[in-house]
Amino acid sequence: MQPSVIFVIGVSGVGKSTIGKLLSEELKISFFDGDDFHPESNVQKMSNGIALVDEDRYSWLQNLNELAKTQVKNLKSCVIVCSALKQSYRDILENTIEKNSKWIFLKGSFELIKERLDNRKGHFMGSKLLESQFNILEEPKNALHIDVKSTQKDIVKSIKENLENKSEFGLFGLGVMGKSLSRNLANNGFKMSLFNRHVDNLEVDVAKNFKNQFTELSEAQPFDDLGAFVNSLQKPRKIMLMVNAGKTTDYVINDLIPYLSKGDILIDGGNSNYKKTLERFTYLKSKNIQFIGTGVSGGEEGALKGPSIMPGGDKDSYNKIKDYLEAIAAKDKNGKACCTFIGTEGSGHFVKMVHNGIEYVEMQLLAEAYILLKNSGKNPDEIADVLETWKITTNSYLLEITIDILRKKENNDWLIHKIMDKAGNKGTGNWTTIATAELGIPSSMITTALFARYSSFFKDERIAASKSFNTIKFDVSSFNADDIHKAYQFARIVNHYQGFKLINEASKKHSWSLNLSELARIWTNGCIIRSDLMENLVEEFKTTDNLLSSKKLIEELNVLKPSIKKVVAESIIKEQPIPALTDAISFLNSFSKADSTANIIQAQRDYFGAHTYQRNDDVSGKFYHTNWQE
Repeated sequence: MQPSVIFVIGVSGVGKSTIGKLLSEELKISFFDGDDFHPESNVQKMSNGIALVDEDRYSWLQNLNELAKTQVKNLKSCVIVCSALKQSYRDILENTIEKNSKWIFLKGSFELIKERLDNRKGHFMGSKLLESQFNILEEPKNALHIDVKSTQKDIVKSIKENLENKSEFGLFGLGVMGKSLSRNLANNGFKMSLFNRHVDNLEVDVAKNFKNQFTELSEAQPFDDLGAFVNSLQKPRKIMLMVNAGKTTDYVINDLIPYLSKGDILIDGGNSNYKKTLERFTYLKSKNIQFIGTGVSGGEEGALKGPSIMPGGDKDSYNKIKDYLEAIAAKDKNGKACCTFIGTEGSGHFVKMVHNGIEYVEMQLLAEAYILLKNSGKNPDEIADVLETWKITTNSYLLEITIDILRKKENNDWLIHKIMDKAGNKGTGNWTTIATAELGIPSSMITTALFARYSSFFKDERIAASKSFNTIKFDVSSFNADDIHKAYQFARIVNHYQGFKLINEASKKHSWSLNLSELARIWTNGCIIRSDLMENLVEEFKTTDNLLSSKKLIEELNVLKPSIKKVVAESIIKEQPIPALTDAISFLNSFSKADSTANIIQAQRDYFGAHTYQRNDDVSGKFYHTNWQE
């Protein structure tokens, strides 16, 4: 058997020596404490409270490397403990023995480690040097990360399981998203187990064949046997489910339960309904299994290169999986992961649902801009040229892909001309519409975009109706491409106001304490609705949770308003349907009026149902009823 050099690393105070010694006894191999190999000059500096510099460490690290190489040469495994806080230090330690090296990174918070050091007597490393260690610490990617809050016994047990070829993360379901996330995790250095079901003559050796297609999966373990898959994982097991939402998710959970142990964590990465997520959270909690409902946005490419990730559930459970999710997530402009703890229960899936609702509207608005530009006489390439100019001030992922779509040709004609005008949906837009009705929030643009898709599906009936009603040939006379752009900008602001308003009200109702600025931040990269506007909203939400109270956005809407009025009015006269643009101006016209028509509605309700009403001339808030027929 190939000898192994097990390096146990971390800042002073994490318990490297104790854990390393216990591990060596458990594995019955030699133990070496790196502190014993410091030259006297280093010991003297640290005793005097002086931090070591790289020059001080160089010869020490080389000595430890020579020790490790000697062990390997003599075919002996060993445990070596040392701080090895920088990658450059670790490179020296494993020089020429990379294949024999295994890394165990013991980690804990500054506060916890400081408390331990303050209570430790007779050691040359004092707590005042701890901050300098944390400052230079570069956490290793290709290492087993162990939280030192666990007991020494559990830590050693976890390390031993890993060394026995246990995987640290499992992924269940190798559809499009599951495959991309698997490769992303592998590319970030995580040791994985992969599972896909076995169906005779239909799905055979899926995980095995998938692994063999990609070099980054060379260390992954493939399975089509559920028990073997679960048993291949370190405890507490961490399993991400990438299966179809709905009953399939419940079937999978019930199949897994007999193999799971107390404290294991299931992560649902599908587009599940947030209410079902809450039910599953409660159900699994009763069985001592932890559950995280996680929204994942970015499609196939995002899942591979870095999606936006929205986990919701128990905060302690999230902390046990955050290293995995944050490693594979996209990064914002400051290099921070586009992944954050959203809130409790079903909050992660709720915000992903609303994300998709906002996405429905953004897609519909671009479709309406396209048809207006098309009716002005432009071909798809010319429309793409116009949209290219929009990128300067209003760029977004959806704008970029729309430009690519419009330029795509097949047999000397634009492919868009050959695509049937019937749009599908997978349910999240429907759920968002239901949620906005249940919460009593006027997120009307999401509903409008959803119904536009529904209407498109009745193609045959639309063809018949087109023959029954006279239509006016549409031409642009009172507005131009710049007006269309401004109308588009106006509607996008209203859309984002409505979407975040829905999220904020749900947060209040369910006591989720959602951070809208942080939510906007994780939507600045990786996800489908990433855009320049979203970047701006990160700052806006630091001072308000109501975008229609933002002085900057109010000014922008007032500047853009004349253009959307022209575009919508002319389109209605010329019978060109632009439902999302129409709804945007209609909503703001209604919402920005101090007095509404609702007094008539409330009087009608009181007339036929005795529902009562309040009076403008009575500030007490008292409710009145009138006998209207007297």
